[in-house]
Amino acid sequence: MKLIFVILKYLIFTSYVAKLGLGRADWPETSTWAKTEPYSHHEHKTVLQFYFHEIAIGNSSTVALIAQAQPVDPNNSFAFGNLYMVDELLNVGPDPKSKSIGRAQGFSGSASQQGVNSLMGLSYSFVDGIYNGSSINILGRNSILNPVREMLIVGGTGLFRMARGYAIAQTYYFNVTSGIVIVGYNVTVVHQ
Repeated sequence: MKLIFVILKYLIFTSYVAKLGLGRADWPETSTWAKTEPYSHHEHKTVLQFYFHEIAIGNSSTVALIAQAQPVDPNNSFAFGNLYMVDELLNVGPDPKSKSIGRAQGFSGSASQQGVNSLMGLSYSFVDGIYNGSSINILGRNSILNPVREMLIVGGTGLFRMARGYAIAQTYYFNVTSGIVIVGYNVTVVHQ
């Protein structure tokens, strides 16, 4: 009899938690660019697929040079020591007119004396569906000229609190003349 009482108490408690929205395993999938599912006893795994849109030249530039290495080389925007702030659109697709799902904001610095490698620290903040108000933080070396690179997820907020994981970035489009860069991201995040 005592066992039945304990089981009933558990069932009532879990149904109450689910009604409050605290049971994350049954969150509805609200988009085609992200999917969250149970991962382990207390964690979830979310896979995100989106595109990062950068405009590096002109009045609509999403990149600002905030510190420049000395001596100044006007022909090399990737000069070792240059530091940039960025505010990039995140969209569902590579078309700039595709649905916007957030922004990537932070810094990128030219971190290599040879080659084109940057140290990047960006917060990817989302505004779509159940991910609205949540963010992930990506930190690491970004070898810009490599067609595919991997970076580390070092934290997050909202749904992605206590996040860890990785991001695979693949250049989709790069035009030096127009300054337009489109990068596809496939991100795997483990979180609470």
